[in-house]
Amino acid sequence: MILLCVLMVCITSPVAGVEERQGDDECADINNTTWRGYRQQRLKLQVQYLLLTRGNVDCAQTFNQESLAKQPSYFNASRPTKVIVHGYRALGSKPSWVKELAGALLRAQDVNVLVVDWVYGASFAYNLVVENYKEVALQISVLINQLQKHGCKLESFHFIGISLGAHVAGFVGTLFEGKIGRITDFGISIPVGHVDFFLNGGKDQTGCARSRFASIFVYFPVYGYVICDHMRALHVYMSTLNGSCLLKGIPCSSYEDFLKGHCVDCDVFRGTCPAIGLSGNSGIAISPIPKEQKLFLLTTSSPPFCVHHILLKLEVSPLGKSAEVEVTLRTEDLGTEQRLRLQTSTTVYRMVLAHPVALCEIDSIKLKNTGARFYRQGDIHFNSVCLSEFPSLRREEPLCVNNINIRRGAPWSHDFVQVCDFF
Repeated sequence: MILLCVLMVCITSPVAGVEERQGDDECADINNTTWRGYRQQRLKLQVQYLLLTRGNVDCAQTFNQESLAKQPSYFNASRPTKVIVHGYRALGSKPSWVKELAGALLRAQDVNVLVVDWVYGASFAYNLVVENYKEVALQISVLINQLQKHGCKLESFHFIGISLGAHVAGFVGTLFEGKIGRITDFGISIPVGHVDFFLNGGKDQTGCARSRFASIFVYFPVYGYVICDHMRALHVYMSTLNGSCLLKGIPCSSYEDFLKGHCVDCDVFRGTCPAIGLSGNSGIAISPIPKEQKLFLLTTSSPPFCVHHILLKLEVSPLGKSAEVEVTLRTEDLGTEQRLRLQTSTTVYRMVLAHPVALCEIDSIKLKNTGARFYRQGDIHFNSVCLSEFPSLRREEPLCVNNINIRRGAPWSHDFVQVCDFF
């Protein structure tokens, strides 16, 4: 659940000699549990807290109420605190991604990272795990209150909740009446925050295998292929912390409208699109910050997950019958391909393509009149074919080709000669 600032002692300045005193102790780690251990301990909710900072990035400290007064800590109340809260653990194993996320946070910022370990209460029977999350949040709130007495400010806490941990983080926020500085949740399919990023529409993620046997076990509903979709947001978030690229969301009422190119700017945010990561208020400069603003973006299937959103606009002469066209964008050995169904009643088509490089690096576009198997399809005349990239701060002119006639089965292509100006 929640990786909270909770466990540690808030010490307002670094403590000398910590390295020597900690040397005799083993590094702390998140727990594992077995089915037998779970059955023996399930009536007792066990929560432990781990601390990682730049001073002990490879050796976490364990804290409890007694240790707050007895041992020195790397915790510094003058720094911001990131609180990581894991979610449901179907098999009782510790979440392997926690150290990676903590490390990415510490490389990006000099902060305290507090991890909430509630594996004993988060494992096996999901229906019972759900009953525990509010109690975990309550325990965390007690620690936060103690940390406030040592100089911590509520606005300095940033909770990062994954899966069911998002519910823990949210309930902590409720307990403190919305005064927690920031909460970042993953894996929730409905808008609940000030801004909500929906990667690839928030459902099926690129590269995740599809299976109709996704929920075969009653007590393991998120495993199988579902776990790939469910955890993609976490891996995207960690990738942005490494600074590989900037992932920005586009405000839109629905994913369908987004894919149809009806939403291509961030005017509602005065032209600055919100970004996934650690930037203040996700880069939002307006005030007050809007609530439950849905943002959409496309990604690739592997790190760093970045794509460029290319808007394709086709203007077609009226057709006598429906048709199909295949569109391919190419940059050296990289390509993006999409099929588009053309209807007799529509002459203008817009669609968003995810391309690995910027518009100015696209070498060529190819259109193919793919026809139909069971009836003869005629030629297709395009009045114009235009490409543009969004969001764009410079309002670049689209790349357009006019008056194209494509016969069935005969591909048409056009090479672009252009130079990127990134300055």
